[in-house]
Amino acid sequence: MPVPQAVTSLAARLKMLDGQEIPQFGLGVYEMSDQETYDCVKHALEVGYRHIDTAEWYENEEPCGRAIRDFMKETGTHRSEIFLTSKLKHNRDYELAMQDIRASLKRAGETYFDLYLMHSAIGGPEVRKEVWKALCDAKEEGWLHSIGVSNFGAKHIQEFIDQKVPLPTVNQIDLHPFMRHPEIVKICEDNGILLEAWGPLARAMRFNHSVVQSVAKKHGKDEAQIMLRWGLQHGFVIIPKSVSPKRIKSNSEIFDFEISPEDMKELDALDEYLVTDWDVVDTE
Repeated sequence: MPVPQAVTSLAARLKMLDGQEIPQFGLGVYEMSDQETYDCVKHALEVGYRHIDTAEWYENEEPCGRAIRDFMKETGTHRSEIFLTSKLKHNRDYELAMQDIRASLKRAGETYFDLYLMHSAIGGPEVRKEVWKALCDAKEEGWLHSIGVSNFGAKHIQEFIDQKVPLPTVNQIDLHPFMRHPEIVKICEDNGILLEAWGPLARAMRFNHSVVQSVAKKHGKDEAQIMLRWGLQHGFVIIPKSVSPKRIKSNSEIFDFEISPEDMKELDALDEYLVTDWDVVDTE
């Protein structure tokens, strides 16, 4: 299937396999306190973000939901305009997965999540199969509008294909110029599964790289904006995390320029399998 074209505005969306749409740009809230989460989500929504990515593991579903409700109340924005993702922390069995989904919704104060992901493939093939069935059934119940996975390797995606079950709409993995995961990207793109980058800035570990700096200088942009634009042009959904109001705004200012094919090739060549956090894509 063709790689999605990069969207041209902050709230613009990409179509997923199930027909639903996801904003290509969003805010990640990993490792934020409750107050930081509330403040950052509220500020992000105020500057135009419409996609918020949380997780059971992050322990901040509640302030995400509260910030969204307060923003909606203050601005008259409809819930359908905001896209909220959460994720399942533990892969155990069908019943516990259903319980965990209901508990996450309750914490967030939501009746549904726009997208809900298995946070990893840990647990083995049978557990994955059972948990995925729970997500599929929760979608049928209307608790989840779309379902997907996170940190799944190529072999885990192949399992879905072999089992002839509904495919995940999204695979959220570590993606940036220094971690490109070509095998995972290929199997997902070949099957219409969107790629989502949970660490598109590589935790700022390569902002001093000469190629990144050179492309940034050429466009009058900062290094973060170049790495984000790279992901956007590859058709990836990107969810940079920041607790700085200034950064939240500047990270989103990437729709007024385009990186040339030559510079994209240079950035593409930087892949070094740079692990910035969690690397479980090869789990059994």
